[in-house]
Amino acid sequence: MEIIHNEEQVRMTQVVLGDNEGIDSALRRFKRQVSKAGILADVKYHRHFETPIEKRKRKAVAARRKRRFN
Repeated sequence: MEIIHNEEQVRMTQVVLGDNEGIDSALRRFKRQVSKAGILADVKYHRHFETPIEKRKRKAVAARRKRRFN
């Protein structure tokens, strides 16, 4: 499922339960996918004012993550 928001295409995270898979393991996979996608960080970012120190820390972490994957 995809949502169009402000002319950006955002892919929603979804988990399909496998045969004989418990809800606990599916929930763990979902949480891991949400964490990797940075969805909660984005929600926290838009929830309240971000101080300059928090902004620098967030940008440094993003730069490290980008260097690691490139």
